[in-house]
Amino acid sequence: MTAEPIFRRAGRPPEHAPNVLAVVLDDTGFAQLGCFGSGIATPHIDRLAAGGLRYNRFHVTALCSPSRACFLTGRNHHAVGMGFLADIPLDHPGYTARIPRSAATLPRILRDHGYSTIAVGKWHLTPRFERSAAGPFGHWPLGQGFEHYYGFLQGDTNHYAPNLVRDNHYVEPPATPEEGYHLTEDLLTQAVRHLDDQRHAAPGKPFFLYLGLGATHSPHHVPPEWSEPYRGRFDQGWDAWREEIFRRQTETGVVPPGAVLTPRPEWVPAWDGLTAGRRRLYARQQEVFAGFLTHADAQLGRLIAHLEETGRLDDTIVVIFSDNGASAEGGVDGSVNEHRFSAGIRESPQDNVAHHDDWGGPRTYNHYAWGWAWAGNTPFRLWKRYTWLGGTRTPLIVHWPAGIGGGGAVRDQIVHVNDLFPTLLDAIGIQAPDVVDGIEQQPVDGASFLATFADPGAPAPRTTQYFEMLGSRSLIHGRWKVTTDHVSTGVLDEEELLTGSRDLDADHWALFDLAADFSEAADVSAGHPEVVAELRRLWDREAGRNNVLPLYDGLVARFGALIGPAWPPGDDRTFRPGASPVCDESLPLLFGGFRWTAEIEAAREPEGVLFALGDWNGGFALYVTGGRLAFAFSRAGEPLELTADRPLPAGRQSVDVVHTTGPAGSAFHLSQGGVVVGTLAFDGLLPVALQHGGAGLRLGHDLGLPVSGRYRVPARWNGRLFSVRLRTPGAATPDLLAGLRTALHAD
Repeated sequence: MTAEPIFRRAGRPPEHAPNVLAVVLDDTGFAQLGCFGSGIATPHIDRLAAGGLRYNRFHVTALCSPSRACFLTGRNHHAVGMGFLADIPLDHPGYTARIPRSAATLPRILRDHGYSTIAVGKWHLTPRFERSAAGPFGHWPLGQGFEHYYGFLQGDTNHYAPNLVRDNHYVEPPATPEEGYHLTEDLLTQAVRHLDDQRHAAPGKPFFLYLGLGATHSPHHVPPEWSEPYRGRFDQGWDAWREEIFRRQTETGVVPPGAVLTPRPEWVPAWDGLTAGRRRLYARQQEVFAGFLTHADAQLGRLIAHLEETGRLDDTIVVIFSDNGASAEGGVDGSVNEHRFSAGIRESPQDNVAHHDDWGGPRTYNHYAWGWAWAGNTPFRLWKRYTWLGGTRTPLIVHWPAGIGGGGAVRDQIVHVNDLFPTLLDAIGIQAPDVVDGIEQQPVDGASFLATFADPGAPAPRTTQYFEMLGSRSLIHGRWKVTTDHVSTGVLDEEELLTGSRDLDADHWALFDLAADFSEAADVSAGHPEVVAELRRLWDREAGRNNVLPLYDGLVARFGALIGPAWPPGDDRTFRPGASPVCDESLPLLFGGFRWTAEIEAAREPEGVLFALGDWNGGFALYVTGGRLAFAFSRAGEPLELTADRPLPAGRQSVDVVHTTGPAGSAFHLSQGGVVVGTLAFDGLLPVALQHGGAGLRLGHDLGLPVSGRYRVPARWNGRLFSVRLRTPGAATPDLLAGLRTALHAD
């Protein structure tokens, strides 16, 4: 026998190593949780806050993918290639959307030390063109150290009919919208099941559960029984609600004495100046948002109760935070269907009013007016995507009965999302490795703030942190913070209404004394030009060190650096039934024209879907109803429908739907056996993307929500479907603004 073992034994965690539960809320502003002042019911989160700690100077990056990358790696977002969204990977180091192997993730490290690692919910760290059934899978959750995954890869999804993934393959939801399916409920059911499986199989083995909720990102989907209790609760409007929040924040110590409530900016309309109709519409939007948040809290409560019942809550470190401030992507009026924006269709208050009663239901893909986002970030300025505190300062709750005594306190140390990585490792008793898989690891940018768990007077872990997002720049250094007035592109109402600089070289760098000015309210740059100059030099140094440069403010430059697919979809594809849904990113762009041809054998009374992608919020379907061929295209909820002028004959044949564009306008054409049987002319173009959360092409049936109300899912084709062929004119150049707006609204 040899003296050496023939295999390496599995890693073991330190003795008494705690479990870790990380809950990442989405687009939840500093003030929107009950325990941070909102008055919205979040009793289960509030209970964790009352038994743990609230951090009121916790910072993130101002956008989703970057904040998540910081948390999982402990590095700055540009330093790990996530300077922007995973949807737009660029061929520059800070923006590749690919976490490098030199930054091994928290789940990978914990797995190597004997932890079970589970991810449930939103991921949004897989670059565009790597999200299809062909992968590659190195940047999917299982490729980043998780052993199990259930959730959605993109930035958002429909909560009634989500685009779901289990481990490394797409799956269908376990129930239908008609059966009462809701994504948040499903995610928590899956999380509890994974924990039970782990506990039954390996009792005593610690776990790391990463729970990324879709809430409270748009769409604000929630059954009416959750929003109805809020009926009338926001009729006072966002100005008065914001003042109520600030009063509660001050009374509970979330905001320190002497803090200033920043004034309402001119681009947020005064509530008292609105018509009664607009007030009612806007109030309804916030009622649904509140119900959505309370519903999410209730589902999280199921998980907390499970940990308590199984005796694991006391020795579980629970961290709850939001990836960025509240979202203003709904614009001034809000949106009944957020896909309208990326489709180039103006929001219509009249359309919003028409959906007043079903706001938040399956016929909507809704978002609230930006006045509620402004109020949800009380007492700060601005919102998501800006490096003002409204975009970067969000709630952080830490609960750990075995390691934190005297719960309910507020901690005021300045910390950053990348500090959570070393803090959790420190609490467990694990050092970040220098080498993983033979690859030397890049320095960890975060620093542990574990000392603050026990000592309210412990110093902040670091003195300097830079921020950059879409050209908005800031830097914290000690007591000081500099912030530019740069206005980014991508949200139409912001481009038209926000005041500030559109020129990076002309940006004003405002200076704030955070020791005396909690809310970034008083610009003191005129009195301290030497401090501004020093902090600008520090920002330049940090930008160079972290691969922030070149700054991508111009859309043409950003898209000119786009990393395209390794296997382009081509312009002539044939699909056959029997496979999984085909990821929409595996299809060529359709807005420049297309021809779909289905080879079929029709029954004597033909009926059903030949192929479909998306749903009535955005999508298309070729189907037969009442014996006639029909085509439906939902352009962000705007229905374009065409029916053949004659019945579909029985037997073997080809049917086509063709989209033509040109100086004469746009049109759809149906044909049977080469004979045109219907034409529909329409104004405008088709959108670049149909669903922010992605969609799959299904053959011979549909699932989830239909594209048209003229058929009922699953609407299985009652004949034979041999193949579906797609031909497009060739490479088309998408509208660059539309591409960026789609990505922004998907985050």
